[in-house]
Amino acid sequence: MIMIRSIVRPEKVDDVLAALMEAGFPGVTKFSVVGRGKQRGIKIGEITYDEIPKEMLLTAIEAKDKDFVIRTIIGAARTGQKGAYGDGKIFVSPVDETYTISSGIKQNPDGTTEEVTI
Repeated sequence: MIMIRSIVRPEKVDDVLAALMEAGFPGVTKFSVVGRGKQRGIKIGEITYDEIPKEMLLTAIEAKDKDFVIRTIIGAARTGQKGAYGDGKIFVSPVDETYTISSGIKQNPDGTTEEVTI
């Protein structure tokens, strides 16, 4: 499995969530973040705003679905046809194990599962 962390514009988050749902990937965690990227913030007059509000979306998926999910996120999060600075970033990381709290099921990287006893 892999974890995809997407940082997107707040006004695009609903589009991304809808696209992921429609594509069959409803499991997403969303939270508000602030930061800056290559644009180094926004300067308006003499004031520089270097903590730009964004939304971070986390989704854990099977590695085989990575390219499809990334294309889905980019398609929904991009501003205009070619995109613009500040549209966001996607980070991909491996996930070693997952645990479902309600069932106590552990999923291993090879796809096998086992029940965790407490």
